[in-house]
Amino acid sequence: MRIDVKKCAALLKEQDNILILTHAHPDGDTLGCGFGLCRALIKMGKKARVINADEIPAKYSYLYNGMSCLNFKEDYVAAVDVATENLLGSLADTYSGRINLCIDHHGTNTEYADNLYLRETASACELVYEVITELGVQIDKEIANCLFTGISTDTGCFRYASVTASTFRIAAELLECGADNGYVNRVMFETKTKTYARLERLAIDSMRLYCNDKVAIMKVTQEMYKSSGSNEQETEALAPLTRQVEGVEIGITIREKPDGTCKASFRTFETVNAAELAKLFGGGGHPQAAACRLDCSVDEAVELIVQKCGELVE
Repeated sequence: MRIDVKKCAALLKEQDNILILTHAHPDGDTLGCGFGLCRALIKMGKKARVINADEIPAKYSYLYNGMSCLNFKEDYVAAVDVATENLLGSLADTYSGRINLCIDHHGTNTEYADNLYLRETASACELVYEVITELGVQIDKEIANCLFTGISTDTGCFRYASVTASTFRIAAELLECGADNGYVNRVMFETKTKTYARLERLAIDSMRLYCNDKVAIMKVTQEMYKSSGSNEQETEALAPLTRQVEGVEIGITIREKPDGTCKASFRTFETVNAAELAKLFGGGGHPQAAACRLDCSVDEAVELIVQKCGELVE
C-alpha cells in the first residue's frame, strides 16, 4: 500500500526493535538513508540497527561511528532505497515477504513491502529527511552527515538533472544542522585509494565506443580486481566516467562477477531513458541511472547491449 510521509512516520512511532535493510553493493544513498533513519529512531529511544548483505566500504565509516550495534530480535523490518527484494542480495533469502515498510525513490519499485513511501522526484535521503522531520526528531550533526552524504552522492555532488530546488533547500537545512559538506564531498568525490586508482586506469583503458561514438562501454573483470588489488566495493565511482566522453549519450560499465556472470550499470542523458534500457534486461532504476544483471560473460553482454543501444541512438 502506498502511504504519505505522515503515515510513514506514524508507523515508525508505533514500532520498536526496527531492523533497517539497505541494498547490496551499498552506496552513499542507501547507507545515508539507513544510518540517518537509524540514528533518529535511536534518538527517540527505540531499538534500531542497519544491516547489509555486503561489507560496507571503509570510507563510509563516519556514518556509523559511535553507534552501538544493538542486539535484538526484530519486530519490524524497513527497507530504504531498495527497489526490489532481489537487490537485498543474500538478505533476500531471509527477509523476502517480511518487509513491513519501504522508503524509496525508484519508479521501478515492485511494491513488495506492506507499506511504501515513494517519490521519484527526490533522492531517498530527501524522503528520509521528511520522515525524520515528521517524527519530530531534532537533526544533529551525525544525522545531518548521513543524509547529506546520501543526497550528495545520489545527485553527483548536485550536478545531475534530478536535482530540484527542494534538494538544495534540504541540503541547506542539513548544513545548518551541522553537516560537514567539505569533509563529505572530499571523501566521496576527491579521495581515491591506491587500489581504486589502479583499477580506474585499467577500466578506462578498456573503454570502447560504439554506435557512431554515442555509446561508451567500460569493462571491469575479475583479472582487473586481482592485478589492481581492488574489489567490487570500489567500483561505485567508475560508472559516471563513461558519460563524461564528449558525444556519448549512453555510458555503460559492465562488471564481471566471480561466477562469470556480470552486472551492467547505465548512465545516460535526457535523450535516453536508462531505466527503460535496463528493463530490457530485467533490471531497472532511474531515467538517467539504472542497472541490470546478465547471466552471461562480459563479452557476450557487450554484444547484447550494443545491439539494443543501437536501436535507441541511431
